[in-house]
Amino acid sequence: MCAVSTALEITSTTPESGLLDLPWEVPLEEWPEERIAALPRGISRHVVRFVRLGGRVYAIKEINEPIARREYQMLRNLRRLQVPSVEPAAVVSGRVSADGEPLEAALITRHLQFSLPYRALFSQTLRPDTATRLIDALAVLLVRLHLQGFYWGDVSLSNTLFRRDAGEFAAYLVDAETGELYPQLSAGQRSYDVDLARVNIAGEMFDLQAGELLDEDFDPIAASDRIVDRYTSLWAELTDEEEFDRVERWRVDARIRRLNELGFDVGELALTTDFTGTTVHIQPKVVDAGHHTRRLLRLTGLDVEENQARRLLNDMDSFAAANDMQGEEEEIVAHTWLTTVFEPVTRAVPPQLRGKLEPAEVFHEVLQHRWYLSEAAGHDVGLDEAIRHYMTDELVHRRDEKAVLGGVDTEPIPIVTEY
Repeated sequence: MCAVSTALEITSTTPESGLLDLPWEVPLEEWPEERIAALPRGISRHVVRFVRLGGRVYAIKEINEPIARREYQMLRNLRRLQVPSVEPAAVVSGRVSADGEPLEAALITRHLQFSLPYRALFSQTLRPDTATRLIDALAVLLVRLHLQGFYWGDVSLSNTLFRRDAGEFAAYLVDAETGELYPQLSAGQRSYDVDLARVNIAGEMFDLQAGELLDEDFDPIAASDRIVDRYTSLWAELTDEEEFDRVERWRVDARIRRLNELGFDVGELALTTDFTGTTVHIQPKVVDAGHHTRRLLRLTGLDVEENQARRLLNDMDSFAAANDMQGEEEEIVAHTWLTTVFEPVTRAVPPQLRGKLEPAEVFHEVLQHRWYLSEAAGHDVGLDEAIRHYMTDELVHRRDEKAVLGGVDTEPIPIVTEY
């Protein structure tokens, strides 16, 4: 804490000396333009401005001092819990105008790079499903907050920043002044937050529609109901603990499959093993179009379709978790998976069957076949057995794609293979 005058105080864990030079004796809405960084601002009940200091951009919000200090501490707690939220920088209190009138305190947070408020996203040219993608991202954020025992109390798109970076589409909490941290939330607390989100989102969607930022045929009520459905499904999928033997990898695949069916992908996969068995924990994320194709191509050189890439990457993540490789560099995991899992499967296809399907599709179907066999058997049948069954029971009966494209149909080719 450093005193600037007999009244002004700046409380910060990492003081920025440039804060001393800002015109704290002037109400924030009257700050000169040369002090302001031109960035899009969301809707707020408080005056908010951006300033550039020491090569970084900060958001300053005028607010009552007790609330400012409480929110500052709450944001620090959320950062320690690794919840996606803005980073608190300082609280400035004891402000007095030039004529001696007291001014409100200021909460200062570091601007989240590459992030935008939801209204700024809708002012750009985006795909028609942008609204549902924002709601999906908010559902992920709300689940993460609730898992940490955080009751938000003011859930809305307006109190959230959205960020797209390397294909991800994620939501970050930006306003925590109404929030409370508990050891664990009750079902009633969670339900209230979700219902509040539904009501607020409906109002925000109607507002966008009135401003001609959404099509007339867009249904704000249906969009707001989506947060309830997405939250409920995601909460159940993430909190229902499932214990199994370490060899039952097919059950991890089943969990990922259910998450994919909800429209989410795996951001993080953790397997915890103790004397009671193995427990799976999955962290979801919402990704942008083409993300899987780009990531797989960068890691492995495989250039495949988006759904194929998603399936291969899910298997790679599952492979890393099952082999205690989650601390390794992503490129190392990818190379190991490619040489020990993917390539053995594609090499197992007999020469006379290699025109049936593309290698990535063959691998996807082998994984699918393994999952069905494992579910029926009640245990992981293993990759070798899945390959053998798939080649003799499935692939051999496929029509040769090259022959079909050439206008010639073919009969199944009998094969004999050894594994």
